[in-house]
Amino acid sequence: MRAIPVASAALLGVAALSSCVPAGAAVGGHTPFGFSVRPSTVPPGGEVTLRVDRSDGACRGRVRVASPVFDTVVIPRTQDSARTRVDRDARPGAVYEVSFTCDGRSGTAELTIAGGQSHRPGTVPPKGVHAGEGGSVAGFDLKETGLGVALIAGSVGVAYHLSRRRSGEEGA
Repeated sequence: MRAIPVASAALLGVAALSSCVPAGAAVGGHTPFGFSVRPSTVPPGGEVTLRVDRSDGACRGRVRVASPVFDTVVIPRTQDSARTRVDRDARPGAVYEVSFTCDGRSGTAELTIAGGQSHRPGTVPPKGVHAGEGGSVAGFDLKETGLGVALIAGSVGVAYHLSRRRSGEEGA
C-alpha cells in the first residue's frame, strides 16, 4: 500500500520538473555551425553581408539564407559569405528573423531595420514593447533550476511526511 503514494508523488515530481525545462534545452537550442548578419542594423534598401563559419567543418554544403526582407540567397559550398540588399519597403524599427540552413540544420539571427524611433534605456517606448518571449530568451540557468528542484523535492517530501503521519493516526 505504501507504493501507491510514493509512485504518485514521484510521478508528480517528474511532471513538475519536466514542465520547468527551458524550451532551448528540450529541443537542442543551438546549431553546429556559426553564422552572422553584418551589419545587424540596416536602413531600408541597405546592403547586408551574410556570413557562414566553415572553419570547423560543421557546414560543408551550400547554405540557404531566407528572410521576409530580402530574396532567398544561396551561399555556394566554396564561399563563406554573400551580400544582399534589404527591401526598400522594410518597416523601420522592425526586427526580422534571418534563417540559415546548411546540411539539414538551421539557425536564426536577427536583422533590425533602422530609421524607426529610437528607444533609450529607462524610457518608455512610444509604441509599446516587444513582449511575449517569456523566459525562453534567457539561457539555461543552473542556479534557478537547482532552486526549483529543491522546492519541488521539499514539497514532495512534506506531502509524503504528512500522508504517512495521517495514515498512522487513523490506525491508532
